[in-house]
Amino acid sequence: MLARPIVSLTTDFGLRDYYTGALKGALLRACPQACLVDISHAVRPFDIAQAAFVVKNAYVFFPEGTIHLVGVHCTYGPEPRFVVAQEGGHFFAAPDNGVLSLLLERVSEARALSVSTNSFLSFIEASAKTLEHLGSGQPLDRLGVSAGALVERVGLRPVVARSRIRGVVMNVDNFDNVQVNISRETFDRIGQGRPFALFFRRHDPITTLSNCYTDVPEGEPLCLFNSAGYLEIAVNMGRAATLFGLKEEDIVEVIFQD
Repeated sequence: MLARPIVSLTTDFGLRDYYTGALKGALLRACPQACLVDISHAVRPFDIAQAAFVVKNAYVFFPEGTIHLVGVHCTYGPEPRFVVAQEGGHFFAAPDNGVLSLLLERVSEARALSVSTNSFLSFIEASAKTLEHLGSGQPLDRLGVSAGALVERVGLRPVVARSRIRGVVMNVDNFDNVQVNISRETFDRIGQGRPFALFFRRHDPITTLSNCYTDVPEGEPLCLFNSAGYLEIAVNMGRAATLFGLKEEDIVEVIFQD
């Protein structure tokens, strides 16, 4: 564990209400020396898929030993649990609502904390208890009880055929770039270097893969693989999602020439 515990925070709490401030206050009371780092508090309410996408692409930049707290869809069911998993030298703490199954390839060790009620207050209490325990250097296996099987959710995976990949929009970022659940690995494996056409909405297909946004003139659309390794539809110095009317879960299709 780090000498000064680092806790990353990803929630759907927003910044207008008291929820984020109350969470931070409880964490600092439990461990005054903790370093709290906001990843995002603007995850769409209850959207565990977006939360997993955000954390998955951010946590690898943190030092090992970081505690990644995911507070999304906290009041998810009649028998709530708060679970803490350890993978790759990092700790992940979240409600047992399926978010960890989307975030992690596998979970080899997880502990569960029972919570008294399905409420925001119980989430805060469990989060503070976790930080107090791990922040003092105590091992994970002495926290709570063995979690057993966690709730699983099936991630949004693209549908593939010999010459076609059908994906969906999984995120629209702050620049209105449209991120699709088609990875570079899937694109290369199905495409095998063949020419392609990227179809979305009723827009003319994009047929060239760019390396950067400035490969096309200002105001022109493009597609590329972003730093997270996913296909992205963008407009150079523009707002792709607004221009094309694209939103989360819209269909995007890549067709390769035979």
